[in-house]
Amino acid sequence: MATGVDERPVRIVDAPLAPPAENLGLLSVFKRRYLLKLLVQREISGRYSNSILGVFWSYINPLTQFCVYWLFMGKIMGADKGMDNYPVHLFAGLVVVHFFTETFGAGTRSLLGNKGLLKKMAMPKEMFPVASMLVSLYHLVPATLILVVVCLLSGWTPTWETVPSFLLALGIVMALGTALSLVFSLANVFFRDFGSAVNILTNYVRFGVPMMYPFSMIELALGDKSWIYLLNPISDAVLLFQQAFWVGVTKNPEQTAAEHLPEHLWLFGLGAFGASLVLLVIAQLVFSKHENKIPERLT
Repeated sequence: MATGVDERPVRIVDAPLAPPAENLGLLSVFKRRYLLKLLVQREISGRYSNSILGVFWSYINPLTQFCVYWLFMGKIMGADKGMDNYPVHLFAGLVVVHFFTETFGAGTRSLLGNKGLLKKMAMPKEMFPVASMLVSLYHLVPATLILVVVCLLSGWTPTWETVPSFLLALGIVMALGTALSLVFSLANVFFRDFGSAVNILTNYVRFGVPMMYPFSMIELALGDKSWIYLLNPISDAVLLFQQAFWVGVTKNPEQTAAEHLPEHLWLFGLGAFGASLVLLVIAQLVFSKHENKIPERLT
């Protein structure tokens, strides 16, 4: 006679409890590419909502910054003296610096800016700094297109170094910017002062890299100790970008590279990329150690 009781065996798994969103750090972020894509689209659409020009601000911002630097540093201060095609030199550096500062600044604010989502959804918290970096990468495209067009109009002659230099420079900024964003976004949750500190730090970046002045000025000032200047990964990224674009629009590219680029630039660039990856691993470890405290600090 049927008892109405389900007599099917019950399978019991002897395993520790796991959180609903198992976090493997940055690996979890790229495993959830669809969610990452939605976050990037959300940030881009939110940034240009209720804007008349919309995405065209991505073109206007770098152009206005270039005009200011070119006028005051190039013409008034005379930084362009003795340099061939100084505007391309300046703009190539500006593209890299803007990419880094936007990644660093937006990444630092990313956790606080998305605290509503962090409280409601179970997702890798690293996703927000990474999404900020990808939004900055999206904004890099218009500036790079402008740079390419200007180079072509200036009689650009690309070399075998163009593409590798471009990719290596991007790799350095992406890795370093994401590493710093992870650490500073975490610190900004605990101490809001870090958001203001980043704004101050990024002001020094523009003058601490060979963007408004050539590297030859650093060699003239520091002599044999100029290699210390190249320990800054952003300086290496700027020089690699200039090697990719600016050198090819000068009258004598070989002479320009010899006079205004450091020896062993590739060695310094690869070292900067390796160091940035190491910093990214360290940043991930620090972030993973303290991320469980983030929700209680967001209240």
